[in-house]
Amino acid sequence: MTLLEVSDLKCQYRLDSHTVQAVDGVSFYLQPGEILGIVGESGSGKTTIALSILRMLGHSASVSGRVSFEGRDLSSLTVPEMNQLRWKEIAIVFQNSLEALNPVMTIGEQVTEPMLRHLPITPSEAKARCVDLFVMVGLDPSWMNVYPHQLSGGMRQRAMLAMALSCDPRLIVLDEVTSALDAFTRKEIRELLYSLQKTRGYSMVLISHDITFVSSLASRLIVLYSGTIVESGPTPEILNDPRHPYTRGLIHATPDIFLYKDLWGIPGDSPAGEKQTGCPFNLRCTQPVDACRETAPFLRPCGNGREIACHRGGIATLLKAEGLRFRYPLPDKKTLQAVDDVDLEIHEGEVLAVVGQTGSGKSTLAHILAGVLVPETGNVLFMNGSVHGGTQGHRFRGIQIVFQDPFSSTSNRFTVCDAVKEPLDINKIGDGEERLRMVKEALDLVRLPSTDQFLGKYCGELSGGQRQRVALARAMIMKPRLLIADEITSALDVSTAANVLRLLKGLQNRRGFAMIYISHDLSLTLKIADRIAVMDAGRIVETGNAHDVMLSPKTGYTRRLVGARIGLCCHDHDHAQEMRADDRKLKP
Repeated sequence: MTLLEVSDLKCQYRLDSHTVQAVDGVSFYLQPGEILGIVGESGSGKTTIALSILRMLGHSASVSGRVSFEGRDLSSLTVPEMNQLRWKEIAIVFQNSLEALNPVMTIGEQVTEPMLRHLPITPSEAKARCVDLFVMVGLDPSWMNVYPHQLSGGMRQRAMLAMALSCDPRLIVLDEVTSALDAFTRKEIRELLYSLQKTRGYSMVLISHDITFVSSLASRLIVLYSGTIVESGPTPEILNDPRHPYTRGLIHATPDIFLYKDLWGIPGDSPAGEKQTGCPFNLRCTQPVDACRETAPFLRPCGNGREIACHRGGIATLLKAEGLRFRYPLPDKKTLQAVDDVDLEIHEGEVLAVVGQTGSGKSTLAHILAGVLVPETGNVLFMNGSVHGGTQGHRFRGIQIVFQDPFSSTSNRFTVCDAVKEPLDINKIGDGEERLRMVKEALDLVRLPSTDQFLGKYCGELSGGQRQRVALARAMIMKPRLLIADEITSALDVSTAANVLRLLKGLQNRRGFAMIYISHDLSLTLKIADRIAVMDAGRIVETGNAHDVMLSPKTGYTRRLVGARIGLCCHDHDHAQEMRADDRKLKP
């Protein structure tokens, strides 16, 4: 029998001037002995769900739906019956232990109180059981006689857990139990919960914004946004292959999952209970369509025990290349196979890095994907239209490419205004006044001056970094859905390259366009890439999560590429010292 079942749970808070929809139609279940994780940003409704399960919301809350525990409808229970159920059958560990604990009662008194109320037990027996519980949660029993303020945060959380376990409940609800703890204590709490679940078989609902902590314990995950479930399924599948743009954003903002990547949060703010039409995530989404603004999507099965609420069926494929081949003619009727049977996909809003040695075919592939070169065989589809022989790739909100050399990609004879405005002129977008306004907006976007003096400068008067940003503004003025950046920092000094790269990633994060980043520098791509495709001799030899490709390369070529990094980074320090010691031995 299912231990806990929540069906169409809705919760509104009545405020003075309006109501807030904290939870809107949430349904899920929990099997005996299972750990279920519920994750989401602050304000997504996680704590409201926890309090709704135990009927602990105040009078200002209006709750509908059904919460069943072992087949019993909890909403039908009287207040005394519900009081008897709490702690004995269902216990909760609150987020802020200092507020949850009574400041004028000792820790021992607070842990024994539920036992004396719910169990046929004497005070001395309750005290003896309290000693056992303290040992179980890793606290010295001598702390039973102190007050909450005399304990550290981690110790208070252990005491709260001892209180939750005091009546040996069937279900424990844990609400942000590690949010204020240091890394060491957080790990200790995690190991304690894991041990309790394995040895005692406790069922748990683990609620947190900390995906790393929840995913280390939970077998299934529910991703909550603005009071609704946007995705659910087995934990490994959601972490390795998030289907919803919001889930992907949460995972990419988690430092423990992408160790090498710069942190970029999801742009914008959650509606946090405000009434709105359509999908609650559509204003922050990278792939909205008209339906997203008109109706809210339903949570639908998508195979392998997974569910997703998205009008587009999850993260959509933006560009798909199949069977691409391209050869360059050489003297004596010879040819060079630059691209050899390449298949590639790029999804809405993601960053794919294509890496490899010089001559591996990266730039040729980029030019084919952008429509600059026509492949001998194969096809490139962009938003289900052909890039070659059509206008899909070159129109407004299509594909734009920024080339490797900033000095050859912008003409010395063009002014800054002419260079940035040229795509608008070619595509006859807007009148003269509107084009000038769009030029200034594009220059502001890439942090270049938009004064008349700068607009009138010739590109030949600019530095390399300025010219690359002019080239970027020229691409951004067409508001691309896909930007291809081909070795755009290779000709720049390290400081300028870092500024351009951070600017580019910031634009991608705010605007939500997808990006293919071409580079031979694996370390650099790890800072911005969601996925990496490794290219060698015209073929893609490995594709995967950027973190996995770096730490667990599958092919020999990728391992050599990863191992070819040089320099005194922290991981190489000992090895570098050994090399210097060997050099000294060889000197006469």
